[in-house]
Amino acid sequence: MNVSAPQASGLKIPFDHVRLDRLMEEAGIDVAIATSKHNVQYLLGGHRANFFDYMDATGVTRYLPVFVYPKGAPEKAAYIGHRLEKFQREVKPMWTPETQTSTAGSVDAMQKAVDYVKKAGIKTKRIAAEFGFLPYDASLVLRAAFPEADWIDALYVLERQRAKKSADELAKLKIASEAVLASMQTVIAGHGPGSSKNDVVEALRREETNRGLTFEYCLITCGTGFNRAPSEQKWQQGDVMSIDSGGNYHGYIGDICRMAIQGEPDAELIDLLAEIESIQRAAMKPVRAGVMGREIYAAAEPLRSKSKHHNHLDFLAHGMGMVSHEAPRLTDHGPVPYPNEYANEPLEAGMVVSVETTLLHPTRGFIKLEDTVVVTDSGHEIYGEGARGWNRAGTAVRN
Repeated sequence: MNVSAPQASGLKIPFDHVRLDRLMEEAGIDVAIATSKHNVQYLLGGHRANFFDYMDATGVTRYLPVFVYPKGAPEKAAYIGHRLEKFQREVKPMWTPETQTSTAGSVDAMQKAVDYVKKAGIKTKRIAAEFGFLPYDASLVLRAAFPEADWIDALYVLERQRAKKSADELAKLKIASEAVLASMQTVIAGHGPGSSKNDVVEALRREETNRGLTFEYCLITCGTGFNRAPSEQKWQQGDVMSIDSGGNYHGYIGDICRMAIQGEPDAELIDLLAEIESIQRAAMKPVRAGVMGREIYAAAEPLRSKSKHHNHLDFLAHGMGMVSHEAPRLTDHGPVPYPNEYANEPLEAGMVVSVETTLLHPTRGFIKLEDTVVVTDSGHEIYGEGARGWNRAGTAVRN
């Protein structure tokens, strides 16, 4: 079946709708109903309700954006948003032919979406909804409206759609990654012995924010400990520090990890980080369009397993983009278990993979590198490439 949509001519659709139509056809989906803020933002080409960017709760209900996409018919796509989004809509209209910004909560948002689907005559035999992002009260409205429908979790199709990033998406990821790296370098240089983990994290938040990012998280260790939560633990002379942070630029996450030390690293620390670097480079080497996803693990595993520290070494590769640990998913084990269907599929140009190697050394502490790797037709590109060795702390203070 040819599911491209010639009727879409004239619409400025911000994503590859032909790809989405094909994915929906393969999954047997008639209409997709997106309700997560990240997928709605993607499908709308960047729109996100600024009033609800941080908190969804409002009054006795919650904010619920609803995007309706019928397979092969983008001219019938619709967005149902909150009444406060009308101001953003006046400044920058959504591309959807049907746009309503008049809801107050989750139930009326879904009811308006249901009413539109029926009015537009959209086929509803097989409906894909975001099960993990659909409130119970709204799901009752949706299920009651289409009692004969077959239901599919839209997560997998929408993740496959987002897995291949556009040039604009890649540009945002690059900006985010490089800004996180620059923030880390500034913070490390500005903190001498006696700084707390809380001090470092707060400074990193300010640096990332000043560079146009939304600070999302910082997993941080200090000394020989493995605890990655911010605390009043002091970063003393000779202590190593792992800084793993995600900063968000217009919906896209830059996520890298770098190492720092108060003072100078000894030979053992230099060797340990060099070993991690060698695993990182080995894992990234095969990355290019057409290579099976499993080759990333196949390249890293021999070095990891042969290391004298193999009992304390962990390797992980996962997709990155609007969501941490999104498609492509390459393993079904590790800290975030999920189906690994992409392990046996070829990588596509535009996919983004976070590659990370972690050593929990019994006496030297938590040592890790994490890199953002973009698949290209000829190979790969690393976003936020620098500062991969031992970054000396307090240099700005001493100078």
